[in-house]
Amino acid sequence: MLEKFVKKISFSSHQDFIENYEIKVPENFNFAYDVVDEWARINPNKRALCWTNDKGLHRDLNFGELKDLSDKTASFLQSLGIGKGDMVMLILKRSIEFWQTILALHKIGAVAIPATHLLTDKDIIYRNNAADVKAIVAAEDDYLITHVDLAIAKSPSVNHRILVGNKQMEGWVNFHKGVENAAPFVKPDIVNNNEDIMILYFTSGTTGQPKMVIHDFTYPLGHITTAKYWHNLHEDSVHLTVADTGWAKAVWGKLYGQWIVGACVFVYDFEGRFIPDDMLRMISTYKVTSFCAPPTIFRFLIREDLSKYDLSSLEYCTTAGEALNPSVFEAFQQQTGIKMMEAFGQTETAPTIITFPWIEPKPGSMGVPNPLYKMDLLTYDGRSAEDGEQGEIVFYTDENRPLGLFMGYYRDQELTEKVYANNVYHTGDMAWRDEDGYYWFVGRTDDVIKSSGYRIGPFEVESAVMTHPAVVECAITGVPDEIRGQVIKATIVLAEEYKDKASDALATEIQEHVKNVTAPYKYPRVIEFVQELPKTISGKIRRVAIREKN
Repeated sequence: MLEKFVKKISFSSHQDFIENYEIKVPENFNFAYDVVDEWARINPNKRALCWTNDKGLHRDLNFGELKDLSDKTASFLQSLGIGKGDMVMLILKRSIEFWQTILALHKIGAVAIPATHLLTDKDIIYRNNAADVKAIVAAEDDYLITHVDLAIAKSPSVNHRILVGNKQMEGWVNFHKGVENAAPFVKPDIVNNNEDIMILYFTSGTTGQPKMVIHDFTYPLGHITTAKYWHNLHEDSVHLTVADTGWAKAVWGKLYGQWIVGACVFVYDFEGRFIPDDMLRMISTYKVTSFCAPPTIFRFLIREDLSKYDLSSLEYCTTAGEALNPSVFEAFQQQTGIKMMEAFGQTETAPTIITFPWIEPKPGSMGVPNPLYKMDLLTYDGRSAEDGEQGEIVFYTDENRPLGLFMGYYRDQELTEKVYANNVYHTGDMAWRDEDGYYWFVGRTDDVIKSSGYRIGPFEVESAVMTHPAVVECAITGVPDEIRGQVIKATIVLAEEYKDKASDALATEIQEHVKNVTAPYKYPRVIEFVQELPKTISGKIRRVAIREKN
């Protein structure tokens, strides 16, 4: 399958990759037809999805079954009047119905809007009206159903509420009955061209209303890089990415690139909080070979006795979503022998900076640029940053728009042009490059702290604080100071065994520790211990909320 889309698959060096990596883009590409249905044609029994949940249920689906399910689902959606260009919100957690429904939407040219089940009615009203959502497909969840129902009166564009589950509810169409009774699917005469909108994500920004990021039908091809050259997958891989389907990370690691490569997507569907023991047992029981999770997950895993679990199947581990603390990298490698391979990207992009399989990872570095993206670091005065100098990550599209780069923000030309104009996309993220060409994350442009003439990225201080055994989570912000302009504040969540030891003495101990592991001017002059950090619904730390509290 991969040969259809990549001119050269194997590379002898990174230079070979830079010079020869090229993705072939078919005319009117459609992932559902050109990948999933093609696998169903050539190898229908090939396992595509291995699903299990925290209640002990398990189900495998092959590509032949996925084709049939997505065909029936597409026919069901057509019977409701949903077709090309219609906006459909999917709030399906990690249920199998997410995969069959997003494929069905692709097959009829409709636009998928994945969303989290944590939304309130106000969130849902905003999304419905901002995107003119025509239908909502939702999991059977009392909280979710209540908030969707509350939102309907103020959501005039929504014609259908579709319930995935066993309940019969007034105003809702039963998904399973609709699929079961669907007529044979008839493919539309015109499904899509490459420039049509395929998927829309509401980003969980740390300030203001979420933005609507739109991607076209070529977007899945951008994730060939994700699966093959970051996750390092092959046709026998069983890959687990820890992500709810409401977030863009799910299609990064649980759908597009994985199935183009021919790997099996492993799904662990659990309710409530992440439990490290459960996740490790899933990896052991189902012989997961490739694991991707944000550093927060790895921070909890390394606190377990990993020798109690059979992790012998595990070949490769990757991480993204936030910057990786070197101490976490080293602890995980010490216990497993596996080096975590980091990458950087945004909802607006595919992975753009990657620790590729053929380069040696540097703990805490994001890696090197994806050659599909023409990248630069721009300093505050608009220069290309030199080695060791901080700059904003930007991408130039004067030669071509790389696969995976967003089309813009839906219905907001002003906001689009604010970050993407004159063939330059400004990510808003700061980094620096070392002498070997590796890139290191600093923080968002508005998170950088200016103290006594220094520009200090929050991540470099967080990494130092995190090496203290008492610290589980940390957020670094700037506090106004008459003399220094700003001083560094650390807001800290303590490990369970240290929670009753929060004191001035422990704060001083952490400060002295930081002075010993990084440049002394970076130590936090203010320390606050808290039970939890303020976060967005996608789990990102809201430093702006901490700053506002100061």
